[in-house]
Amino acid sequence: MPIRTRRFLMLALLLAVVLAACDGGGSITGGTPGLNRPSNAVEVSIIYAPESAQYMPRIIESFNRLSAEGKNPVTGQPWASGETPVWITDPTNGAGGSSGTVMEGIINAIIAPNNANVSRPVIFQPSVSHWLVLANERSGRDLFDLANIQPTANAPVVMAIWESRLQAIRDKVGYEDIGWEELLQVLNSPNGWCDYGVPNCRRTVYYGHTNPFVSSTGLSTLIAEFYAAARDTGFTGRELTLTEVRDDAVQEGVRQIESLIRHYSRRTTEFKEYIAQGPEYLDFVALEENDLIYINRGLTQYKPPERLVALYPKEGTFWHEHPFGIVNADWVTEAQKQGAQLFTQYVLLEPQQEIIMAEGFRPVNPNVQLGFPFVPENGVTVEGPKTVLDVPSADVIIAIQESWTVVKKQADIIVLIDTSGSMADEDKIGQAKAAALRFLDEMDTNNRVGLVTFSDTVQTRVPLDNLETVQSNLRQTINNLRADGGTALYDALTQVVETLNQQTDSDRIRAVVLLSDGQDTASSGILNSTLRAIEDSRGDLNPVIVIPVAYGSGADITTLSSIARASATTVQSGDPNNITRILEIIGSYF
Repeated sequence: MPIRTRRFLMLALLLAVVLAACDGGGSITGGTPGLNRPSNAVEVSIIYAPESAQYMPRIIESFNRLSAEGKNPVTGQPWASGETPVWITDPTNGAGGSSGTVMEGIINAIIAPNNANVSRPVIFQPSVSHWLVLANERSGRDLFDLANIQPTANAPVVMAIWESRLQAIRDKVGYEDIGWEELLQVLNSPNGWCDYGVPNCRRTVYYGHTNPFVSSTGLSTLIAEFYAAARDTGFTGRELTLTEVRDDAVQEGVRQIESLIRHYSRRTTEFKEYIAQGPEYLDFVALEENDLIYINRGLTQYKPPERLVALYPKEGTFWHEHPFGIVNADWVTEAQKQGAQLFTQYVLLEPQQEIIMAEGFRPVNPNVQLGFPFVPENGVTVEGPKTVLDVPSADVIIAIQESWTVVKKQADIIVLIDTSGSMADEDKIGQAKAAALRFLDEMDTNNRVGLVTFSDTVQTRVPLDNLETVQSNLRQTINNLRADGGTALYDALTQVVETLNQQTDSDRIRAVVLLSDGQDTASSGILNSTLRAIEDSRGDLNPVIVIPVAYGSGADITTLSSIARASATTVQSGDPNNITRILEIIGSYF
């Protein structure tokens, strides 16, 4: 046999031995590379909320390491006779998923298994138990044993507000206990923040929260807004009912709170970056307390210009208890349920609770003393919220979600697309068209949308109107766009800003989504005139927001960044491989 052949066979044999050793009767699973799953292990899958990714992979790894060593992770002793090893897997590989999306996936697995969104975990850990209540209601079965749901990490929902803003409010009203009532007083004050002695003040209040259909924080915040509005109309009960939710005066109160909105978002992730840029981006935003700690510890992309502090609204808020819900479904065996209970016990042990606390979550194990990072420097109090709201019944939560289209702040949006000849290079026009069409897919049909294009001249292709009315025309027009001619960027942007300024509805977000390479070659005006038009709008109660998306390797980022700064936004890269991310950021404004 030739030497080369013998070497090849030896290498192949060695590789087979290594692979067999790594297999050990099981596979390398559960996000714990290098560990050998016991051959007789019961596999328990878990899907957890995105914020739990700060600690859950480490806890899973430590649990599996002990199991691989032949030990019961809870007792630390060898598996006893009759005990079966347990192995925890994460089918999302740390990606998790918004709680509302995962809940829908679990329901679909039972009711609509052919749906694109299907999830079959053994354990579901949303941020808050609202989702487990909704899952039972919407599936029509007891998917989760609500009486035995186990909290694993506590975090109240807070209003993350700049310290100088909160102090200005306290100085004005003369007391410390602040809530929605005082925030609305700023909104209704004739000169807004200028009446509160805030330097470089403006009339508008910038507030944001996430989508209540997918985000735990968004859902809890919307429920809290209904509680605040109901109290304002004389409600004195402990728990909201359908009577309050459907009351016109209560809904009007929620609309008033929502009128503060500058940004919406599907997820909290974007807000953590937005607000870290300073008060010109957001005055306050609904976050879990752990997210506020994360920002104050300097872990975001931007270094906060001052300290954010946790406002625990005097009207009350919710605890997010990050519960472990063991799924009652035909894909979960009795052995897996027992394994899930073992993992739950492990998460509640002091070492794991200390890991959780280090990431800004309050431990649920009373033996773990609250310590760092729960210090004033991180903008929180040891005491937390004074008033905790009762979780309403499932039918009330559903009614609150369904009210979202009625009470949320709607938007007037002009999609402004560069159709100049330079957009033909690198298929920039094709990328912009694809982004615009996907953008329409995600848009609430109650918003008003228009389409303007520019090359040598500016053309209003589809006048601003309700999306449901103009959607077909918008899609057809976008599909037919071609790139040719010069680039009258400044003229086009000035014109659409002036068009939006003429909209008299003060309760609607006004925005321009600009898709361009930013290389102006044909305007009669200059950039400074365009920037002035944008900046002049910022003094209005409803300023025009401009969100530039840059296309092509030669994009004029300097110009587009100047436009973004004038509107207190940021330039987004029109990367065709990351269109979903772009749309999430753009969509966070509406």
